Amino acid sequence: MIIRDARFLTSNTRVELCPPPDRPEYAFIGRSNVGKSSLINALTSRAGLAKTSASPGKTQLINHFLINEQWYLVDLPGYGYAKVSKTARAEWHKMINAYLQRRENLACVCVLIDSRLPPQASDLEFMEKLGEMGVPFVMVFTKIDKQSASQTRTLITAYLAKMNEIWDELPRHFLTSASTKVGRDELLGFIDEVNQNLAAAPGA
Repeated sequence: MIIRDARFLTSNTRVELCPPPDRPEYAFIGRSNVGKSSLINALTSRAGLAKTSASPGKTQLINHFLINEQWYLVDLPGYGYAKVSKTARAEWHKMINAYLQRRENLACVCVLIDSRLPPQASDLEFMEKLGEMGVPFVMVFTKIDKQSASQTRTLITAYLAKMNEIWDELPRHFLTSASTKVGRDELLGFIDEVNQNLAAAPGA
């Protein structure tokens, strides 16, 4: 997939204010400081499209971007650590749940996971919640350039083994680096594949 155009549309806290559900939508979410904004910028080849910050918890709204006039990329608030109040975290949780349950054109959630860490409870719990909701998702391991290839293989193998304890069938996974753009073509190819399948589906 060639990204010809990527532009910001809107930010909000309410699902009903999101853009019309007239295109496939791919939501990106992960623990705070997982490198979400950097990966979005790398995928779209638009530096600064998604705002990056040294402070976790920068994204606090549902941010919609229109890609190639064909599909939406959504930047969701991170979960886990963030220097915000319990009230704010509760509001984020409520907002994200409403989005996941009610956004009818949501084609897939890309759950971003730091490839350098062992399985984190917050990631596992969030993916389990997606499974219970019946929301399609893939695992996107980030920051693979921050360690050796052998370290990445060891950690990913252990992570998938942990997932096998919970899931009958594992979701697809991708290895990515925002710095080197490793995995960019594979992830965009997956999105293109899903888009084509949706377009070919009866009633599309």
